Amino acid sequence: MGGAQFPGDNDVAEVDAARDGEVDRRDVGKMKHGCEHYRRRCKIVAPCCNQVFPCRHCHNEATASGDRHTICRQDVEKVVCLLCETKQPVSQVCISCGVNMGEYFCDICKFYDDDTDKGQYHCIDCGICRVGGKENFFHCVKCGMLCFNQFDYVFELNVLL
Repeated sequence: MGGAQFPGDNDVAEVDAARDGEVDRRDVGKMKHGCEHYRRRCKIVAPCCNQVFPCRHCHNEATASGDRHTICRQDVEKVVCLLCETKQPVSQVCISCGVNMGEYFCDICKFYDDDTDKGQYHCIDCGICRVGGKENFFHCVKCGMLCFNQFDYVFELNVLL
């Protein structure tokens, strides 16, 4: 079940160093695994078809046009660690090898991502994870389920006034 990896991967040396206490076990393989959508150290088990995919987008793209269906992110219950291949319940840290399967982790959305430069955060009002930094957005309760970049919104208000 070896996962998609980025060129130059050699986690064996990192795993050995983690066993010897030279590096933090949770950081082994960070930013080296994943797919075109996310860098993460796990794959998800699709609850709809019980197949393993790098992410929900990969699943949605891979389903045949006659059987096209999408994953509801909150329905994911199982993941597979890409370092030790242990199938397990959703959690940030692998129950077998102790690796952090995603530097950013949301238990609500079952979302993992090692690339924290995106500024991921969970919007409680929208019910999903968003990117761009929570401090840069606000949720408009008047219009409903949308988050706006506060700087763009202020600019647009000034233009309208």
